[in-house]
Amino acid sequence: MRAKLIYREKYIYADGAIREMVLWQLPKKTAHRPHGLKYRLYYGLADETCVVRYDNETGKGDHKHIEEDEEPYRFTDVETLVSDLLADIEKARRR
Repeated sequence: MRAKLIYREKYIYADGAIREMVLWQLPKKTAHRPHGLKYRLYYGLADETCVVRYDNETGKGDHKHIEEDEEPYRFTDVETLVSDLLADIEKARRR
């Protein structure tokens, strides 16, 4: 059984920046994805420079990238994940 796409959204801001959120439901939970989800949430500039990214690639587990920095992320639920992403995007856009 394969991962099932459960959500995909792409939003382009007036300045050309892009926010994209993609979530998949996995057929089973794993050590790296105990919540049973695979996700990639991204915000980048029009020139494709990544500014904020939350993901949980195999081997790394839940983590986030803010510009050049990478740090672990404590996943609680999808609503909090999206809220945290949007807060980081708002901070980045104010800079």
